[in-house]
Amino acid sequence: MDTNEGDGRATNPLYASPHKLKLGTFATNVSGAGAISTAEGLFETTWPNVRELARMADEGGLEAIVPVARWRGFGGASDFNASCYETFTWAAGVGAQTRRPSVFSTCHVPTIHPIVAAKQATTIDHITDGRFTLNVVCGWYQHEMEMFGAPVKEHEVRYDYAEEWIEVVKLLWAGEDDFGYDGRFFTIKSGFSHPKPIQRPFPPIMQAGGSPRGVDFAAKHADVAFVHVDRDLDAGAEQVRKLRALAREKYGRELQVWNISTGVIDETDEAAQAYFRYYVEEKGDQVAAHNLTGQLGLNSQTFPPEVFASITSDFIAGWGGYQVIGSPDTVADRMSVLPELGIDGTLLVFARFRDDLRRFIDHVIPRLEAKGLREPVDVPVAGALVGP
Repeated sequence: MDTNEGDGRATNPLYASPHKLKLGTFATNVSGAGAISTAEGLFETTWPNVRELARMADEGGLEAIVPVARWRGFGGASDFNASCYETFTWAAGVGAQTRRPSVFSTCHVPTIHPIVAAKQATTIDHITDGRFTLNVVCGWYQHEMEMFGAPVKEHEVRYDYAEEWIEVVKLLWAGEDDFGYDGRFFTIKSGFSHPKPIQRPFPPIMQAGGSPRGVDFAAKHADVAFVHVDRDLDAGAEQVRKLRALAREKYGRELQVWNISTGVIDETDEAAQAYFRYYVEEKGDQVAAHNLTGQLGLNSQTFPPEVFASITSDFIAGWGGYQVIGSPDTVADRMSVLPELGIDGTLLVFARFRDDLRRFIDHVIPRLEAKGLREPVDVPVAGALVGP
């Protein structure tokens, strides 16, 4: 059975971490991070901001730092995510600023040749002493893909393309000899890439696919798969169960399952809820949110008005993530449910990113430790730390 780990990935905290609930940050390479809002004080895309949050996550013992692959915004008053850092160069920079977490790059496979991506990933794996993880995205935002002269492919074709793309990348990462590849989308003559990644046979791959084809793709190729957890916890648990069973029974594989958690942390539940209402209901950018959800096939024609309003609100709050809003006690209680659903780790996204990440590290993590979900131990340090 392919266990997807072992000594070849002992440098990566996704595998080395002893914690029952692993943690990471999400979207600290794009303007607004996850909040589709015109509220003041949202994350701004500057390198000092990126560096500060990366080092904070590092010092807090978080296991992952994951970016969003983005090339343009979603319009509206906020033009959500319009200011964005490219994720391979961003990951190389973040890797040099940190010592502990796994640093991810998120790649739209239609935008980069697998030979280039494999070499970039290997370079980052060396910069980080074996802490790199690759998040594979098929490409769904039509206006972005058209920038590259590559209109969005039909759903099934996107995954067919990504399947070949990953096969070529893995051959470059793991094979010692030159190879040929003659596929539907790629023809490789004398494929070659050295050095190899530090992590063997190759760095972990993350993938988030919600359709039946996407779930099958994740079960076959991903070491870390994403599921969507919202108010219906039973449905979330069923997603996890089915995904693990598919990976195990069809492909003989074990994988980790993660989700996104949208947070607001304050001294009281009332204060946290008040800020949530402010940035979501008062300052939420409905135009940008509808542009985003429309690209995902979620619109007012396919849902009753009250359901679509709820979906829009959840995306404004932070990518439709599982909401952890309240005092440190409430947030810890909400997060303690996730391992019961079968979740291995969660990526945190905050509107007030700096302040709430600080509150999370200082006040929520000790409560998670008290619940037995985090161990009060130092995370093994790997990699260099450079810059002021």
